[in-house]
Amino acid sequence: MIDAKVISLLKIYETGSFTKAAEQLALTQPAVSKHIRMLEEDLGVKLFSRSNNKLHITREGELVVKYAKRMVSLTQNLKEELINQKKQISALSVGITHTAESNASTEALANYATTHDNVKIKIFTETTENLCSMLKNYQLHLAIIESRINDPSLKSLVLDTDCLVLAVSPTNHLARLPAVTIEQIKHENLILRSSSSSTWNMFVSSLESQNKHIDEFNVLMEIDNIATIKDLIRRNFGVSILARSTCVDEYRKNKIALLPIENFSMVREVNLVYHKDFEYPEILQDIVKCYNATVNGLSKV
Repeated sequence: MIDAKVISLLKIYETGSFTKAAEQLALTQPAVSKHIRMLEEDLGVKLFSRSNNKLHITREGELVVKYAKRMVSLTQNLKEELINQKKQISALSVGITHTAESNASTEALANYATTHDNVKIKIFTETTENLCSMLKNYQLHLAIIESRINDPSLKSLVLDTDCLVLAVSPTNHLARLPAVTIEQIKHENLILRSSSSSTWNMFVSSLESQNKHIDEFNVLMEIDNIATIKDLIRRNFGVSILARSTCVDEYRKNKIALLPIENFSMVREVNLVYHKDFEYPEILQDIVKCYNATVNGLSKV
């Protein structure tokens, strides 16, 4: 269904070359060039320019590519929907953050899939920013994100609330305390989430609200994989600021101690985010029910 001209445009954008695009599409270079000329005539804009013998996409071209990607995603979604209609299978593409990957979210989605016949779920793990972009481009149906999203094209339901705490080894000298201060944390080796994560941003924002800076702390490592961070904490290589929900299992098994930070309230929402065009409210309601049941089940363990 997608026009060959659009496919040529996206392939040129991907490869940065008319020649490479033609090779990968099994077309001649003149044919690919003709596709771009026709698109430019249809839209009345210049899509590419050359300087210093290099190909550059124009600002208008970037906008066209953005919508072309949406067209491809929508067409792919349509084909999958039609196939699923024949097979009576419902396929859901769900995005989660790295934090959500380590809390009740994945278990809730598994519960949803097992309690709904013929449901197939594809999970993609990405940053909050990338998940929102994928939702807006119709590459995802839903996303579970630990922050409030202010975008008119997206809607959300609050699943839960979570908070950031100090995670330490049970053998760490801080573990016996009921709470810690920021000054005490300054003397510890910190193993933090990457600076692109919402966990990092919330911690840094909380510091700045009290006229403190991340440079005052001994940040030993930045790691995006939460499982790796927890493993290093258990072995007492350092301490970390993590979402409480990601450490519940280790806390119950006394593998990690979780401590509140005095005078720091780092509470955030866990939201089920979806495009405003999403037309299946019953799916949203069922996932919320599965999430609540999962959280309640964990709280009884």
